[in-house]
Amino acid sequence: MIKENNYRYIDREKSWLTFNARVLQEAADESVPLLDRLRFLGIFSNNLDEFFRVRFAAIRRLSLTGKTGEKVLGGITAQQLVKDITDIVIKQQSESLRILEIIEKQLEKENIFIVNEDQLNQEHQNFVHDLFIQSVSPELVTIILNDLAEFPLLKDTAGYLAIKLVMKTEEKAKVLGLVKPKKEIRYAIIEIPKTINRIVVLPQIGEKKYIMLLDDVIRYNLSSIFNIFDYEKISAHMIKITRDAQLDIDSDMSKSMLQKIATSVKERRVGEPVRFVYDSKIEKDTLNFFLNRMGIDASDSIIPGGRYHNRRDYMNFPNLGRYDLLYQQKAPLPVEGLSLEGSILTKIAKKDFLISAPYQSFSYLIKFLREAALDPKVTTIKITLYRLAKNSQIISSLVNAAKNGKRVVVQIELQARFDEASNISYAEQMQQEGIELIFGLKGLKVHSKICLVERIEDGKMKRYGFISTGNFNESTAKVYTDVTLLTSHQQILKDVSKIFDFFDINYRLHRYKHLIVSPHYSRSKFYKLIDREIHNAQAGRPAYINLKMNSLSDFEMIDKLYDASNAGVKMKLQIRGICSLIPGVKGMSENIEAISIVDNFLEHSRIFIFCNDNNPDVFISSADFMTRNLDGRVEVSCPIYDEDIKKQLIDNFNVGWKGNVKARYHSEKLDNKYRIRKEGEPVFRAQLETYNYYKSYLEIPKENFS
Repeated sequence: MIKENNYRYIDREKSWLTFNARVLQEAADESVPLLDRLRFLGIFSNNLDEFFRVRFAAIRRLSLTGKTGEKVLGGITAQQLVKDITDIVIKQQSESLRILEIIEKQLEKENIFIVNEDQLNQEHQNFVHDLFIQSVSPELVTIILNDLAEFPLLKDTAGYLAIKLVMKTEEKAKVLGLVKPKKEIRYAIIEIPKTINRIVVLPQIGEKKYIMLLDDVIRYNLSSIFNIFDYEKISAHMIKITRDAQLDIDSDMSKSMLQKIATSVKERRVGEPVRFVYDSKIEKDTLNFFLNRMGIDASDSIIPGGRYHNRRDYMNFPNLGRYDLLYQQKAPLPVEGLSLEGSILTKIAKKDFLISAPYQSFSYLIKFLREAALDPKVTTIKITLYRLAKNSQIISSLVNAAKNGKRVVVQIELQARFDEASNISYAEQMQQEGIELIFGLKGLKVHSKICLVERIEDGKMKRYGFISTGNFNESTAKVYTDVTLLTSHQQILKDVSKIFDFFDINYRLHRYKHLIVSPHYSRSKFYKLIDREIHNAQAGRPAYINLKMNSLSDFEMIDKLYDASNAGVKMKLQIRGICSLIPGVKGMSENIEAISIVDNFLEHSRIFIFCNDNNPDVFISSADFMTRNLDGRVEVSCPIYDEDIKKQLIDNFNVGWKGNVKARYHSEKLDNKYRIRKEGEPVFRAQLETYNYYKSYLEIPKENFS
């Protein structure tokens, strides 16, 4: 139980691992379609890679300094946390392997077989050999390790086969007169190429479909790779290394920010190893050889795993034409009153609109930019970009605008984690087209999601724009839930204009009349909103706070919410990921309930609702309640003034809160207990019902989900 003045918070890293355990629960859930269960295993693996590259790496750096870090970690030492994380991950890896075995057996009942190199029939043997000779062999990098003075640098999160060759010794033994000569061992390593799809579809036989991993294609052809060696035995086991992904930015003033980030991204490949994953069936001498030569020791996480790593590749598992084994995809809905064929700016001039992706079409934002690019009255487009799609339509629209003589100003975040190289490439492309680029602020990432268009109407400048909770990325908009406000509210957009002024001249502190902007005002403004609820509760007036976000981990903000709970403010929290707040503890948080929804879509919206004596204040935001979002990034929270949109967002929250099949409780036990349906209560799957809600918005009078 919670002790007085101790353990007021859940450790952030353990809470994050608990979120990833919820992803694993989806993979285990037999009500989830089989191929989607494989996809969730891929998401689990991908999440774990990023966790070690970023979060674990930071804890490890702290532990190596000799400092305990208890203040920033909420009561646990960095050294203990490194050990605890490793123990948790080993258990999760074991569970993921168990789930994979179950899924593979169930796929076989559907005539889908995942086979290895020992399970091929003659037809498949010929196919695999030809594939190897024609496509795989030319791409392989194979290195013999024994005689190398320096061990080769293994790439971060790439997959490798660790090869052990036991050489024949009979002839050498005869010459030396040895009865039991010592076996000569050679070691090698093969990098599994990323240029070839890792999941290979073999020829179908009758009704049976066959899948083979590229790893096993290579294993089947080891004799072709090592045919110059006289060996009696060969084995191949997969290994993977994860490196610290921190960027070290050069302080050289003669270099541009673009050059500095590009150099730092290249140097990331030599980051310190933080995790080593290996096939648990690997021979001990082989494992020790690689650990010793790579300089991996107990301060790193050494994780035994199964035969295959990088199961993130299952995120792209082929559908094999079996759409019955996938979630049914619903077409994005139109937005009432908006058309992708008519003028969007004309509509926004009359009223605000809300886009709720992926339930509604992200194409409205592309249409907005396309129209602005062609409109002769539009003079300027300004936008912030964080993560972009491959072959981004957003970039295409901005380039189109520049070619039409518009002034286009883009703040692109070069330090968007793991998107640095992509953003550098887009930045160079935009520079060539004459687009003005802003590369962020020293010590601050720009995480806000804002766009501003300036248009001349009747000789005066009028502003249009949009503010979002998510990235301007048409790919992730298909699977991330986000909301975007399209508006011509001149006072709000004047504040947006001030943010772009701040990017340009960042020593000048602006005052914002409507927007809540980090790093200068978010913490204090949200404290005031919470204090108002506390005051109303103490005065006997209605008081509640409903928050929907990705993560809640700032300890000071959590203490503020505890104060509100103790004052009688009722709180409902939908926190998809990290939740360091402990709900439901008497005398601390008894008026707080907190759930997490993990389902087909990734919950990504940030919606904040404050009762205000039953006249709710509603905000959408790019920020979570994390220290970095409140104090270390440029973030924007936008008030909603349109009563219809305000109701949509309140209903959006309430629909999510009613979820009873994909909702788990946050608790100090980190046990991910599902919310239990009450007797006679119908199944209510929040994401499906959210789609139905927006569909009903087009067809019938709106239902109140309060």
